Amino acid sequence: MTEAALGFAAMFALAILRVPIAFSMAIVGFVGIGLMRSWNAAYSSTATEILDIAKYTLSVLPLFVLMGNFVTRAGMSKELYRAAYTFIGHRRGGLAMSTILACAGFGAICGSSIATTATMARVAMPEMRRFRYHESFAAGAIAAGGTLGILIPPSVIMVIYGIMTETSIGALFAAGIVPGLVATALYMTAAAVTCARHPEQGPPGERSGWPERRRALAEIWSVALLFAIVLGGLYGGWFTPTEAAGIGAAGGFVIALARRRMSLPVLHEVLVESARTTAMLFAIVIGASLFANFVNFTTLPSDLDGFVRQFSVSPLTVIIAICGVYLLLGTAMESLSMILLTVPIFFPLAQNLGFDPVWFGILVVCVVEIGMITPPVGMNIFVLRSVVPDVATQAVWRGVMPFVAADAVRLAILIAFPIITLWLPKTLGL
Repeated sequence: MTEAALGFAAMFALAILRVPIAFSMAIVGFVGIGLMRSWNAAYSSTATEILDIAKYTLSVLPLFVLMGNFVTRAGMSKELYRAAYTFIGHRRGGLAMSTILACAGFGAICGSSIATTATMARVAMPEMRRFRYHESFAAGAIAAGGTLGILIPPSVIMVIYGIMTETSIGALFAAGIVPGLVATALYMTAAAVTCARHPEQGPPGERSGWPERRRALAEIWSVALLFAIVLGGLYGGWFTPTEAAGIGAAGGFVIALARRRMSLPVLHEVLVESARTTAMLFAIVIGASLFANFVNFTTLPSDLDGFVRQFSVSPLTVIIAICGVYLLLGTAMESLSMILLTVPIFFPLAQNLGFDPVWFGILVVCVVEIGMITPPVGMNIFVLRSVVPDVATQAVWRGVMPFVAADAVRLAILIAFPIITLWLPKTLGL
């Protein structure tokens, strides 16, 4: 365990020195394997991990990234926001609740928390400012709603977890739906409670009539169709997750083309952006895989399991402790690095304690979500600030606090009642 502790310390030291996290993990993993085994083993491990990127199963990542970029360019976010607004925008805090609903819908076809936050900030912030919403509360609702992008399927984080742990991606997607709905409901409740206590933070918007509501619903048919095709086909056994991602990307392209939002320059921009994002993801995957190999050589997972059993603590206590570690890491690391760094350590422990890998995966995604809106890193906060730079970072931190409280309630519910997560995959036979 000493070698693993030194490895973690070296990795964090490199990160503090502003070495990109992908390279920090790769350097420590390579040097660690070389010192513990041999330099030939280190070279071989590095080559193997790089070649493994060419595996067919990993092609699901760039395809879902491409799907998300096409969907964003198609302008679906505006229709989703307008549909939600026509139904609840006239209530106190209604625009914030509409934003959260739109984030849930957009996350269902995008799969990226960062993309959801950036897109909805451009759509919702001007409207909330027009109705004199408190900027702190408005920014907090957008940042929190954006986290739904990695919980409601399809989700890039779930895909990576599924590949790392050899857990069914279809089962993970199905398991994320009900917790995603619970999260949406709790976020909307947090917005309603905040505005009930402080009415000036979320004044009511304009009431829409039923003809306008029907028109708004008619405009989001493409979102519903794409969601139904991708997930319906996946759960129906018509195609694999990789094929579902390819069909989703093709569907996003067709919708953008039909809406006249696609041209050769835009297509080139989307492809370059998708390639850049994929390269970043794969670099982190390679670095984390090397570091995980080094950690496995140190026998940390088995040592950790023996340490836990030595004290005879209950499995539930261990899960709560793991969630606490994730919440602590979330204050200093971004979501993907956290998943890749910790899953090789905590997943074997959870398995040995008898926990369902699908339930554990959704739990991990939920605590990673919380990390995306907690200081000092909170990636969604920085994404929001890049889109709306005139809102102070401290104001956004204050605005997300009611939603962090809602996240804590959701986490407690999912830990106490695993059936909420596992009911749908079991019903679908996944």
